[in-house]
Amino acid sequence: MVYSIVTGKRLMETKIHSSLRTVEWKDNVVVMIDQTRLPNELVYVKYTDYKDVADAIRNLVVRGAPAIGVSGAFGLALAALQSKATDKESLLKDLEQAKKILFETRPTAINLAWGLEKIMNIARSGKDASEIRNNVIKEAKAMAEEDIEINMRMGKHGSQLFHDNDTIMTHCNAGALATVAYGTALGVIRATKESGKKIKVIATETRPVMQGSRLTAFELKYDGIDVSLIPDTAVGYSMANGLVSKVIVGADRILHTGHVYNKIGTYQVAMMAKQHNIPFYVAAPLSTFDMKSAPSDVVIEQRKASEVTRVAGKKTAPDDINVINPAFDMTPPELITGIITEVGVAKPPFEESIKKLFEPKL
Repeated sequence: MVYSIVTGKRLMETKIHSSLRTVEWKDNVVVMIDQTRLPNELVYVKYTDYKDVADAIRNLVVRGAPAIGVSGAFGLALAALQSKATDKESLLKDLEQAKKILFETRPTAINLAWGLEKIMNIARSGKDASEIRNNVIKEAKAMAEEDIEINMRMGKHGSQLFHDNDTIMTHCNAGALATVAYGTALGVIRATKESGKKIKVIATETRPVMQGSRLTAFELKYDGIDVSLIPDTAVGYSMANGLVSKVIVGADRILHTGHVYNKIGTYQVAMMAKQHNIPFYVAAPLSTFDMKSAPSDVVIEQRKASEVTRVAGKKTAPDDINVINPAFDMTPPELITGIITEVGVAKPPFEESIKKLFEPKL
C-alpha cells in the first residue's frame, strides 16, 4: 500500500469531471481516495493485493454502495492477477475465495454483492485462465466508467424535481466520494445546478463517522456548491423554521417493496420531512435494488463501539459502556416521495413502479 498526496495536476483533472474520482484502475493497480483522511488531506492510496482492498472497504477508506461495488470488482481483478493458477478451474476457485473475503466486509450494501457476482459471471464464461484474467479486468474497468454515466443520467432525471432557489437537505455522503465519480444524491444536486438553477444545500454531520461534515461538505465546497453544515440534532429545527425545501439521500439497498436502507439517521430525517410536508427523495442506480429480499431478510451491519465512544481519537464516553452502533436503518415506503434512478423516477405505489423500472424499454 502506497500513500501519496495528490498533486496540483491531479486536482485539475478531477475538476474537469465536476467531482472527485474515488476509485480507479491504473496499470494493474487499484487507486482510491483515502476517505478516512478527509477533509484534512486529499490522499490517494494504491493497492495490488485484493485483501488490502477488502480492508479498505471494511475500514471505510472507500465507502458508499456504488463505490464499494466497483471496488469489489477491482478487488477480484487483483485476485485474478495474484492467483498463480494456470487452468480455469483453479483460477475460479481462487476467485471464489477472494469473493467470499470481499463480500464479508460490508453485508448490507447490495451493490457489493452485485459487483462481485457480475465479475464472477464473466470469469465463469472464460475458456481458459488467460482469457479470464483479461475479461475480468476489462469488465471491472467498464463497470467503473458505466457508474459515472449512470449517475449523470440519474442526475438529469432528478434535476427536474428540483426548482430554482430550493434549499436541499442531504444526509451522509451520496456524492462523488460514494461512487466512482459524480454521485447519486449529490449527482442530482450537481445536475440541478448545471441546469442553471440556483440551489443551496444543508448537510447533516452524520454521526458517528461524520460522513456529512468530512465528506459531503468537503466535496460540495470543492465544487463551489453553496453548503451549510448542521448537527444531526438540528434536522427538526431546520425543517420547522422553513429552511428546507426538499430532501434527497442515497441508498445502500432498496427492496422491491420500496423499503430503503441507508445510513443510520435517514429514517428520522424522513419522519421529520413527512411531519413538515417536505418532499423526501432517494437517488440510487438499479444495481442498488434487491428484488428478492423481504425486510426481515436484510442484515444490518453493526459497527465497533469506538466509533461512538471516541471522537478524533479522544474518549467521549465512560469505559466499558454498552454501545448500539448500527450502520444503517430502514425507511419505509410511505415516507418516500420518489426514488430517482438512471431510467426514471419511481413513485408510489412503489412495488408497481419499481417493477416497471426493470421492464425492457421498447
